[in-house]
Amino acid sequence: MRAHDSATAPSPIAVGTAPTGDTTGTAGPARTSAGTVLAALGVIAFSLTFPATAWGLEGFGPWSLVSVRCVLAALLAGGCLLALRVPVPARRHWAGLAVVAAGVVVGFPMLTTLALETSTTAHAAVVVGLLPLTTAAMSALRTGIRPSRTFWTAALAGAGAVLAFTVQQSGGALTTADLYLLAALLVCAAGYTEGGRLARVMPGWQVIAWALVLCLPLSVPAAATALSYDTPHLTAHSVAGVLWVAAGSQFLGLVVWYRGMAAVGVPKASQLQLAQPLLTLVWSVFLLGERLPVPAPVTAAAVLVCIAVTQRARS
Repeated sequence: MRAHDSATAPSPIAVGTAPTGDTTGTAGPARTSAGTVLAALGVIAFSLTFPATAWGLEGFGPWSLVSVRCVLAALLAGGCLLALRVPVPARRHWAGLAVVAAGVVVGFPMLTTLALETSTTAHAAVVVGLLPLTTAAMSALRTGIRPSRTFWTAALAGAGAVLAFTVQQSGGALTTADLYLLAALLVCAAGYTEGGRLARVMPGWQVIAWALVLCLPLSVPAAATALSYDTPHLTAHSVAGVLWVAAGSQFLGLVVWYRGMAAVGVPKASQLQLAQPLLTLVWSVFLLGERLPVPAPVTAAAVLVCIAVTQRARS
């Protein structure tokens, strides 16, 4: 989900070993393979977000869930920054960190949580079905990097397969939840793209860590206010859901995701997310008791073929 700024050379603390001036996000086979694995681990973590959010909503309201999630993730991130004595980023990076914070830390969690109040996890998966394509497009606009026609053809085919599947499952009706999901798609793609660019000049975990810390002045009073109006009903599910979206989705998943994007490039990493809606459906069956639609295996096979093509396509 990350873009690379051709005007910014990687500093000594940059992730990986790309030479100065390399902004394509490509490297040797070993680094590319490691980056793909890291990005895939991020996708697995993200695929649990919607089921975990559904669990969290069993005991928390949407506003308290998102604000508590942000505070817990920020405390975890801030603790890591303090323990490792990480210096404050240069002033020129704070605008980018603000975009990451607005899109990934606040915007996407809030909008998808509101959507999940009235939408199933299967229907909400349409967001991540479109997210890879939207992220690749934003990355191209932000950095000027133009993936090949083969890449775009496979990306469009994969997005189309996911869209056809999710729209068919939802009956094709446009709802308020769909508007929340569309807005979430746009803000998250912007946050991913800017975070990917920053991950080329600082370790990926520091990108999301500083973005989370940047939100603390807002998330702490928001959590206090939300909890005062919305007393949570703590259950095993609600606690587990909040802990996962805070530690797994909001911090650890983004750590490996940004690092993976820095290694293989935003366009290619983003296409791995084509598998996320289908993984979410699998988790929904096991964790929420939802029924797995019959077309899911066919869609999964089509998406895997598209992912394979995008990973082999030249930028």
